[in-house]
Amino acid sequence: MSQQGRRLAVYKKILQDNVKKWMIKEFLEYKLSRLGYVDSEILKTPLGTRIVIYAERPSRIIGKKGAVVKELSQILGSKLGVENPQIDVIDISKVDVPEMFPKVVAYRIANAMAKGIRFRRVAFVAIRQVTEAGARGFELVISGKLSTERAKFEKYKIGKVYKTGYDSMKTMRHAVVHVLLKPGIYGIKVSIAPVNARFADDFKLRPPTRPEAQSQ
Repeated sequence: MSQQGRRLAVYKKILQDNVKKWMIKEFLEYKLSRLGYVDSEILKTPLGTRIVIYAERPSRIIGKKGAVVKELSQILGSKLGVENPQIDVIDISKVDVPEMFPKVVAYRIANAMAKGIRFRRVAFVAIRQVTEAGARGFELVISGKLSTERAKFEKYKIGKVYKTGYDSMKTMRHAVVHVLLKPGIYGIKVSIAPVNARFADDFKLRPPTRPEAQSQ
């Protein structure tokens, strides 16, 4: 095989691995969205594929005697072709404050709206919880048939929220969740600037140093 052919084979393998990771993440979010699922990490090991699930409620994802985890392992192995899946479930509170994760906040809002609580009340509760947790910035956009038959959106923002550049793509945390209610589908978009994150415009002024006295 030529050098160019080997390179194409490597690129194809990388693309296939990334597609499989995306499929696994999409499946987990679809299957566990109502059980406190937040995010997942997929790692290749000599023994197979290790999947770390970060959850707000780990016990619900594990299930009684590990029933849910066993079902997930079986589906991932048979349907998605994951080699020897090993699933670990970690409490998100051991990693960071739950309110620093946009998906946690968005699912809380969606569940509250599904119970019939007005969106403005839910939005103000979310703002209070996130700001009390110490977030540097928070933006919430709720769209749908909020008060009339015509769809619109309402935006709530507090603190510093980065919209463009490296900080917007890498440092800010974003999540979009949809909830189906009687009037239709509502969209909930959450953006959070974490409390411990370092942004490009962070700087400290050093006090001027006095020059050492010249020797006599």
